[in-house]
Amino acid sequence: MVCLGNICRSPLAEGILKSKLPKDKFIIDSAGTANYHTGNPPDERSIEVAKKHGLNISNLKGRQFNVSDFEKFDLIYVMDTSNYNNVIKLAKNNDDIAKVKFILNEIYPNQNYDVPDPYYGGNKGFENVYRMLDEACEIISKKLI
Repeated sequence: MVCLGNICRSPLAEGILKSKLPKDKFIIDSAGTANYHTGNPPDERSIEVAKKHGLNISNLKGRQFNVSDFEKFDLIYVMDTSNYNNVIKLAKNNDDIAKVKFILNEIYPNQNYDVPDPYYGGNKGFENVYRMLDEACEIISKKLI
């Protein structure tokens, strides 16, 4: 799960998908394309909206996406067009590029819709993002199990 800073959208997506899949069969992680928040916990508003829905993401720490992630992961879900472009710039080949997907394409196939960044919005934005990610992660989990 990849967003810009790895403190709002991608940690929510990580926590949501982890809650839907068996922990012993899947490795789920999140990262940011920028290094602004490396080592930091998720934004308090992401932690709060996750908590409201029964998830604890407070222990997650921000990290930057890197080339080795293409080797570690079979699927790489990005939150928006900017993240997509930044991730595929690091790809070594077409196989790497094929792993990168827009997460909302799970709900709206081939539309490449962005998950809005709620950072500068109010708490309602975080709830809306949670709902989008929950719906997408539900579809992903059903495909993977």
